[in-house]
Amino acid sequence: MKEFFYSLWHNPFFHWTVTSLLRLFIAAILGGIIGFEREHSHRPAGFRTHILVAVGSALVMSTSVFMFEIYEGRTNLDPARLGAQVISGIGFLGAGTILREGFSVKGLTTAASLWATSCIGLAVGLGFYEGAFVATIVIYVTLNALKRIIKVGASAKSLYIQVEDVTKVSASLGDIIRKCGGSLAALEILYSDNTVAKFKHTGNLVLKASVYSSTDGTVDLIRDSVLALDGVTDLYID
Repeated sequence: MKEFFYSLWHNPFFHWTVTSLLRLFIAAILGGIIGFEREHSHRPAGFRTHILVAVGSALVMSTSVFMFEIYEGRTNLDPARLGAQVISGIGFLGAGTILREGFSVKGLTTAASLWATSCIGLAVGLGFYEGAFVATIVIYVTLNALKRIIKVGASAKSLYIQVEDVTKVSASLGDIIRKCGGSLAALEILYSDNTVAKFKHTGNLVLKASVYSSTDGTVDLIRDSVLALDGVTDLYID
């Protein structure tokens, strides 16, 4: 029995099977860490999607390396060829997470996290565990901790802007907010029946601008500057 387990452990195919299973398991864990943050942030691609991307990428890279070792010396094989297809092909999946709502675009960060997760899976599949672990930590900190740091000292306000000409106002709104010291996070078009009570049933369109500002004085300056725009009839801050 001892000789059997000894020979089994030193069998190259058994050793490769154990290594491959370990790599897929590690890829699932690392992809799940990033996916958990996206799931917690209520993004379209969450926990399961990131795990699948990481495991699939690891499997592709492990298969590529396996083929290279089997056919080494018999034919010309590039072990990086399959991995390169993953990097380019993941763009189609990432594009599905990008949504346009009004004048704002959402999902770019999630698309980037999917691409980065596929790269982590490739690294694990190749056996580059150090790089995969470090990349996972950096990506998680970027998605989670840095998001909080950016918002430190800044309060979020929603500006409901009643307008006569949506195109004219929205084109200059971002520049005005930045010049006043604020940051425009999102901009969307609402009909008056779906906004605050002040603008209900007025018949005019309303722009909802999500703005980050450091002081109340900045908010007042933004309000006065926006109200001075041609085409703006009224403004409400929530």
